[in-house]
Amino acid sequence: MAADRAVGARTRVHAPYFRRRTTIFHLIFAAPCLLVVARWLWPLALPFWAKGGIAVLLLVASQYHFWSRLSSGSVFAPEFPRTVVILFNWAFGAIVLLAVLQLLLDLGTLVTMLVRWQSVHVPDGVRFAIAGLAALLAAIGVGNAIRVPPLNDIEIAIRDLPPQFDGYRILQLTDLHISRLFPERWARQMVDRANGSGADLIVVTGDFIDGSVAMRRRDVEPLRDLRAPDGVYAIPGNHEYFFDYAAWMRHLAGLGIRMLPNAHTVLTRDDARLVIAGVTDLSAPGVGQAGPDLSAALAGSPRDVPVILLDHQPKNARRAAARGIALQLSGHTHGGMIAGLDKLVAPANGGFVSGRYEVAGMTLYVSNGTALWPGFALRLGRPSELTRITLRPAP
Repeated sequence: MAADRAVGARTRVHAPYFRRRTTIFHLIFAAPCLLVVARWLWPLALPFWAKGGIAVLLLVASQYHFWSRLSSGSVFAPEFPRTVVILFNWAFGAIVLLAVLQLLLDLGTLVTMLVRWQSVHVPDGVRFAIAGLAALLAAIGVGNAIRVPPLNDIEIAIRDLPPQFDGYRILQLTDLHISRLFPERWARQMVDRANGSGADLIVVTGDFIDGSVAMRRRDVEPLRDLRAPDGVYAIPGNHEYFFDYAAWMRHLAGLGIRMLPNAHTVLTRDDARLVIAGVTDLSAPGVGQAGPDLSAALAGSPRDVPVILLDHQPKNARRAAARGIALQLSGHTHGGMIAGLDKLVAPANGGFVSGRYEVAGMTLYVSNGTALWPGFALRLGRPSELTRITLRPAP
């Protein structure tokens, strides 16, 4: 109880940090709605009362994250029935996509006006068509986001890999975001698929949840049944720090998941060894927790043994490569979610968004994620995945 009170105190101390982030969220996510109202809705030849009604509906949908905060105290954990969460994601996604399509339409109209040197009228039919397209794409995107992902098989060559680990299979899960959108039933199906992958080791590279332990206790229970011959190892992601980090670390450990916050373990095959190391998330210092410390994670590890590093965010991959890490497994980016959006996501993540990268002799693999944040659950061209990695010795 004393520990819980201490954690609660830290949460209150850092409340302004979360309030600032929430305010930024609301401002960013209101912008597409304002653009749609001004550039798509207002020019339509509809009665004023109809425009007003549509504008209100758009405004309600665009404030999905505000309603989420009212439902749970956090924009990261919408506590509505799953169907409502799905509908909110579809509506909000349609608004964002319509805003993008409207910008493209405005750009095309402007170019046409400059070429013809005369005004151009955009028929209402064109506006309704792009709205229909946005709604359809949003529906497809939400459907892609909430499925239980398939296995994605890749091979990665590891320098100095002992022959005993040739063909060793690691299943990477990441960004599970277990929540009302990804509830117990989804988690159970995901665990069944993971256990059927035949992996020697399962690793989870952060963002297990969206919600407190009390809110998610039942939904995360299937994780207790994750099984692999060499066990299940994991690290925290940034979302664990939003919901009582210490309580979640205790609860996940109680589910049989071996956490590696700035720590490592050594796997053995006969006399051969392989190090699995993990670090905490970059967001940890912002809430008074220990930040990622690779030196601490590797302290006491055997020398001249390949190291596989679990780091939720890929941003520090170059530093890991400089320390001689053989393979880094990350998530966090959700693969950019939508093809083309990765260009916007890349600068904040060191240029690493999706898939395999060679970084100064180290291989970095950034998974698209097993699920994603329920606040913007769309996938178009960036599918979710259960990543089954087969290790091979590098030539």
